[in-house]
Amino acid sequence: MSAVCVIVEGRVQGVGYRAFVVDEAQARGLTGWVRNLRDGSVEMVLSGGEANIEAMIAACRKGPRFAAVASVQSSPVPDEGWPDFKVRPAA
Repeated sequence: MSAVCVIVEGRVQGVGYRAFVVDEAQARGLTGWVRNLRDGSVEMVLSGGEANIEAMIAACRKGPRFAAVASVQSSPVPDEGWPDFKVRPAA
């Protein structure tokens, strides 16, 4: 198991991006969270198997139908043992 923090920039707020992330993460058996940031980007922490995390990051590069992803950056973080995957309040 590993965990990464992912920041997605572009037109990713107001287009169903967080709901997309929750659905995709749950389908891959990942745990963690997703939230909007005040600068217009979306931040998420993904925890699970490396192959599932990589597949999730690939899905984030496309996003939902009305998103326009400009960049996706990821960095490793400590795995805090999240029990599920959910939306957190904006930061």
